[in-house]
Amino acid sequence: MAGCYTVRLFTLWQNPSPRSPVLVLGIDPGSINTGWSVVSQVAGRYRVHDARVIRTKAGQPLADRLLVIHTGLLDVIGRFQPDQVAIEAIFKHRSSESALRLGHARGVALLAAASHDLPIADYNPMTIKSTVGGHGRAGKAEIQRLVQRLVGSDRKLPQDAADATAIAITHLCHSRFSTLARMAR
Repeated sequence: MAGCYTVRLFTLWQNPSPRSPVLVLGIDPGSINTGWSVVSQVAGRYRVHDARVIRTKAGQPLADRLLVIHTGLLDVIGRFQPDQVAIEAIFKHRSSESALRLGHARGVALLAAASHDLPIADYNPMTIKSTVGGHGRAGKAEIQRLVQRLVGSDRKLPQDAADATAIAITHLCHSRFSTLARMAR
């Protein structure tokens, strides 16, 4: 039985799926800037298909900004047709007003994903920092630098796009290990 277990894990590790790699849309929600990144993993290497920031103007009414974010994410989903979505969870904020605005932005991002029946996973900032940075106290600049290294790029991603890429990478790591654990049972 032990040999069968090892063979199953080895087979899964070598050839996770006969179909194309899983495309994950990572989203770093914000009421002014929302970062997004479409990432896959092939042969143990992360590939960023595209990563950008949806920018709104701080002076615009909130409803108009949310519409821009929602429309932008629908466009990304339509263009890349991701298999899964990973988004940053709401975390403790200094002000309840900023947490509420973030919740609105996160809500329209979740709506865009749900309207395409995409599976959604959310990760708290500590998990994202631990996965990408090796510890939960990594700063934004450090995460940006580590993401650049992980994807093997000389191009520096904008901060919000780098955060979205880190969220997608976190999902790829965590979903791969949960798949391995399920197969081992």
